[in-house]
Amino acid sequence: MHGHARAAPLTTVEFFKRTVIVVLVALVPVLVWFLFDVVLICVGAILVAALLRLVAEPFVRWCKCPQAVALIISGAIIIGALAGTAYLFGTQMQSELQDVLSRASAGIGAVTGQLQTSQLGKFILSHVQGGGDFSLPSLASKFFSVSASFLEAFVVTVIAGFYLAAQPKLYRRGLNKLFPPPWRQIANETIDDVGDALRLWLLGELIQMVLIGVASTFAVWLIGLPSPLALGMIAGIAEFVPYLGPVVAAVPALLVATTQGIPALLWTAVAYIIIHQAEGNLVAPLIQRHMIFIPPAVMLLGIVTILFVFGTAAAIFAAPIAVIIFVAIEKLYLRDSLGEEVSLPGET
Repeated sequence: MHGHARAAPLTTVEFFKRTVIVVLVALVPVLVWFLFDVVLICVGAILVAALLRLVAEPFVRWCKCPQAVALIISGAIIIGALAGTAYLFGTQMQSELQDVLSRASAGIGAVTGQLQTSQLGKFILSHVQGGGDFSLPSLASKFFSVSASFLEAFVVTVIAGFYLAAQPKLYRRGLNKLFPPPWRQIANETIDDVGDALRLWLLGELIQMVLIGVASTFAVWLIGLPSPLALGMIAGIAEFVPYLGPVVAAVPALLVATTQGIPALLWTAVAYIIIHQAEGNLVAPLIQRHMIFIPPAVMLLGIVTILFVFGTAAAIFAAPIAVIIFVAIEKLYLRDSLGEEVSLPGET
């Protein structure tokens, strides 16, 4: 007798099923690559839904409002806040942004002039400019012309986000049916965990964006730079892309500071360094302790990888995509497959 029984041969149907599953799994990365714009719209819709439900949550919990009424109030509050901000600061913000643009262009001209006075500077310019138009207005016009083409995707994202917020269980059941019955419980748990993580991450990001925007506005106003509201708004919005956004936001402030002299440039650099050091060492750890903690190197490398693979179009949603991947790995691989004791966002 043999020590073990020989496995029964696969039938043609079973072999076909397994082959189809393997092919479908192998095609997932290819589909993500070719349909990445759709992936971005889906992630954006999920974030819109998370924001709506985040604002609606106090009305449901404390005021005992029905979910539908709370979502209507939430949408009205968000639209009202955006409209009110545009009304109060719109004209001034537009003029300040134009001022920042023109002064940053002047700063680029001054830096270019300084570089052209030396052989090393000319060498750097030849590689940076690459023979193209490197003026800030031309770059801004290209950016806004590209952004206009995404208007339709933006509208679809917002509308889809409202539908997701209104009937999350309906869409969760539909997504759950894509999995085989034995996997559906795990799929439900993973969807809930990812949803909780995105909600907490979004709340933490909104808090940090407001704090950085206010701190940057106050700092550049104290230094004496023109257009402090515009520079603060740029810093706050850029905070949505962790680690890389603040570096990008510092560039226009430094370029504007070059038009005010060397002391203003040095003070601006020091102010931005202090603000983001305080954020990284005081504010962010305090928020992450109550929201969601992802090791900084993991988040940074995840964002860079997504940008490298899918291009700059993925920049705005690179962080939430990294959050989704991180939580899915923690739940499905570390906890369910390896049996590790890991704490997921939202768990005590």
